[in-house]
Amino acid sequence: MTVNQASFRHAGPRELAVALQDARHYTLALFEALAAAGYDDAARVPRLPIVNPPLWELGHTAWFAEWFVLRGALDSRPGAASGHSLLARGDDWFDSGTVPHAARWTLDLPPPGAVKTYCHEVLDRILDRLAHEADDDLALYPYRLALAHEDMHGEAFLYSLQTLQSRGAPAPAPAGALAPRAQSTAAGSAGDIAFPGGSFMRGGDQSRGFVFDNERNAALVKVAPFAIDAGLVSTAAYLDFVHDGGYERSQYWTEAGRAWLMTQERSAPRYWAREGEDWYTVRFGRPVALDLAEPVRHVNLYEAQAWCAWAGRRLPTEDEWEYAAGSNQPGFAWGQLWEWTASPFLPFAGFEADRYRDYSAPWFGTRQTLRGASFATPARLRSPHFRNFFTPERDDIFAGFRSCAL
Repeated sequence: MTVNQASFRHAGPRELAVALQDARHYTLALFEALAAAGYDDAARVPRLPIVNPPLWELGHTAWFAEWFVLRGALDSRPGAASGHSLLARGDDWFDSGTVPHAARWTLDLPPPGAVKTYCHEVLDRILDRLAHEADDDLALYPYRLALAHEDMHGEAFLYSLQTLQSRGAPAPAPAGALAPRAQSTAAGSAGDIAFPGGSFMRGGDQSRGFVFDNERNAALVKVAPFAIDAGLVSTAAYLDFVHDGGYERSQYWTEAGRAWLMTQERSAPRYWAREGEDWYTVRFGRPVALDLAEPVRHVNLYEAQAWCAWAGRRLPTEDEWEYAAGSNQPGFAWGQLWEWTASPFLPFAGFEADRYRDYSAPWFGTRQTLRGASFATPARLRSPHFRNFFTPERDDIFAGFRSCAL
């Protein structure tokens, strides 16, 4: 099967059919990697706020697609879909809007084989229906939504694999599981790129194709002149901060960052460890030497802000980031890791929630915006307009940062 990695936002029925199969294959492959380590049993999964029990997450991805595509839901609220789930208690088990996070460890879920059968059945029925759909934005909206949702959960599966394997016996992902998403993790060219500023259309052309609700409404935005790193901050540059006692020097940390630091025993990023003068990190359960040339990975907002304060720099705003990414400046490298910005996650003027009402609206004001993509993000999901968002302390995700001149 040849996977077309063109943007899912304008994919027609044929492209969507291939992409949906690719996404489901990838989800199942990562579930199998987690199951091989025993994490298909919720009792063996630590109750961490940053992970879901893998069996629940697998069922949820299929249920979401069933809800919006097969059951024709125009809303994510209970009762908004027609008919019943293919699983007798599917709505009770897998609706993330009604099943609290902590409750997902105590559900009487079907065995893994039954959940995987459900995944295959939902996909088969979706493909049958898709084969008769018109190449029309309205008709294809639920398919594109389901694809984007599964792609995002595929990446979540991968950082859950990283999190869980760092706590237990290593069980590497299948050799082919990462190949469709593997991208360069080089830090990019050194130095700043100066932009003269000006106006740009934030959100891009929203007259056709798929648009996430938090990207609306497109608006002409002015950006003052600024200078921004061509690439992400490297591990070597961050290691200099560590060696300079950055984690012990409170003047570099924001008030919120100091409060976070007081709850930790940290002197370096998550997964870093030291043996004598040598540093290594843990990647999917295996210790590897730090690659000083690659972008620093698994840092949270507070750590990014502290490095910037130490270096006499600042994080870019999301408007600056989108302006730079959309400039076609060949030296501006992005897509290796998600990038923290200085912008809290807030609605744009004219925001209205789309069918998946819980996607953006509940999180405004409590999350920070990240831009770009990571090596684990499928190419079809990458866009300079995409707004990712996480709480500031999250360092399990595949995130780094770049900086701007003051």
